Amino acid sequence: MSTVLPENHYLFTSESVGEGHPDKLCDQISDGILDECLRQDPESHVACETFASQSAIIVGGEITTEAYVNVQKIASDVAERIGYSNPDYGLDYKSMAVLSMIHEQSADINQGVVGKGLKEFEGKQGAGDQGMMFGFACKETPELMPSPIMFSHKMMIQSAHLRKSGEVKWMRPDSKGQVTVEYEGHKPVRIDTVVMSQQHDPDVSDEEIRETIISKLIKPVLEPTGLLDENTKYFVNPTGRFVIGGPVGDTGLTGRKIIVDTYGGMGRHGGGAFSGKDPSKVDRSAAYMARYIAKNIVAADLAERCEVQLAYAIGVPYPVSIMAETFGTAKVSEAKIVKAVSEVFDTSPEGIIKTLDLKKPIYEATATYGHFGRSEFSWEKCDKVVALLKAIK
Repeated sequence: MSTVLPENHYLFTSESVGEGHPDKLCDQISDGILDECLRQDPESHVACETFASQSAIIVGGEITTEAYVNVQKIASDVAERIGYSNPDYGLDYKSMAVLSMIHEQSADINQGVVGKGLKEFEGKQGAGDQGMMFGFACKETPELMPSPIMFSHKMMIQSAHLRKSGEVKWMRPDSKGQVTVEYEGHKPVRIDTVVMSQQHDPDVSDEEIRETIISKLIKPVLEPTGLLDENTKYFVNPTGRFVIGGPVGDTGLTGRKIIVDTYGGMGRHGGGAFSGKDPSKVDRSAAYMARYIAKNIVAADLAERCEVQLAYAIGVPYPVSIMAETFGTAKVSEAKIVKAVSEVFDTSPEGIIKTLDLKKPIYEATATYGHFGRSEFSWEKCDKVVALLKAIK
């Protein structure tokens, strides 16, 4: 059933998962705890992990804060907001067990982060860990994001709307979707395949599920793109049944959907998860900065596509490397772009936090439907276009 493609055409697929997916449940709890810490104490250092299985939630990790955090209430509130209100759904916020195993951050790590480590870096905020972070942007969508991941996220948003509004009463919280786009070069030309798996009540027919998902979820989201055609394939609940879901159907874990969180595989990933980490962790903050840089480069029309890499050493108050890859689409040399980036953007850990205003309780909102391509976040601004163009000349 594979598609025969013209020369220079290829298929690219990305997936997204709904807010009721077990891994996303965990991401939201971890970020909910982070937000509560930052709400009370903006200087909190948080690395919070959540595990969900059956009717139990386990929260662990390292937190150093002046805040008092009611872990039980935050976890229950997240589950209720998602819609886990019935044990038949895979979890019930009223009866689920929550176990906290949180402890303080290692003093050895903390001294490098707060500028009390090596004498040469004294008084300067160092990176919370070593590693490399990537940001990506392209001109495929108004959000300057790859098409497959944006289309997949929008299907998940529509799924939640249909369920929570009561328009489709048999929908349950767990869901996931996937979109395969046919490209000619870097240009999306059609949608080849759409996959949608939606948890449901046991007494609804396969026919009703398929007809409803296609007519009320997939087509309202994807028809406006103009990329659906008579050959687009639809796979709806392809196992034939999705009644058992949530943490009963599959365990959940914070940070296990890092490709869903970023670019759907279109851009590279350094490997570090985001959720549950305060902005002193460059796994998160530098990935946001890399996206901010890449998006401004594309918005400035310096390239059609751009991937930015930032790399750090633990305790060191500046990046050890900056790279820009434009996949042959740059209007000027990549060396000039990197030089301009170094002049325009403060990529030190302290500078990233200040530039993007990251010590606020903004993070639970990032834990579903992707961290990028959403205008409400500071790293999505295109406010450095003029400065970049001036630095290039």
